Amino acid sequence: MQKLIETGEKENLKEMLRTKLVECGWRDDLREHCKEVIRSKGLERITVDELVQIITPRGRDTVPDQIKADLLQRIRQFLQST
Repeated sequence: MQKLIETGEKENLKEMLRTKLVECGWRDDLREHCKEVIRSKGLERITVDELVQIITPRGRDTVPDQIKADLLQRIRQFLQST
């Protein structure tokens, strides 16, 4: 992990992940899910922590497999090159 940070590769991986998630619509879908949860619970009756607890499992489950595979491949390539 330290080498990922020192070389700046961690930031590169995070940016790649952000870009791919936006491109595939994952971010918009999760944003809509947040809005639905807030509407159903009521804005005054839900905290940020509660919202995070509710949406985190869906967020993790809905990341496309191809994006997970691409990220894993990039990490493996990095580890092999160091």
